[in-house]
Amino acid sequence: MPIPQRQLGASIRTALHIADRDAIAAFVLDEGTVFAPNNPFARTSVGAQRQVWAGYQREFYFSNIASLGLACLMNALCARPDDETIVQEILQADGCRAYVYHPGDGCQIVGAVLHAKGTGALPVIKPLPRGGRRGRGQRSALQLDLFAVG
Repeated sequence: MPIPQRQLGASIRTALHIADRDAIAAFVLDEGTVFAPNNPFARTSVGAQRQVWAGYQREFYFSNIASLGLACLMNALCARPDDETIVQEILQADGCRAYVYHPGDGCQIVGAVLHAKGTGALPVIKPLPRGGRRGRGQRSALQLDLFAVG
């Protein structure tokens, strides 16, 4: 049974080792994004995925395929033992696909990649709202007014 999209998105947002985590999380959380109907390697190994993504890395570069998170995923996979079991989640929408890897709980994200299919573009991703207290932005604006001349 796949991890709920909401949990995956929240977990990706907290994965500080993924540089593009906010954009990937926004894609995962988007209403139009769904789990892929076919995920042949849901349970896989770090070594297998390192081989797969090393090939994709070259393919994406030479075919000019847009992607986010690939370098971070490769770094994460290289830092783990080859025989470690991980779970692969595949989500897709509008000509793009996201692969998310975790140890099975959906909470600790190993890595995530978002890529366009073919030479299409990545979706325009709206920033996700950050947690925090209300009115915070208003206080910042008021502080700037203190320095206004006149």
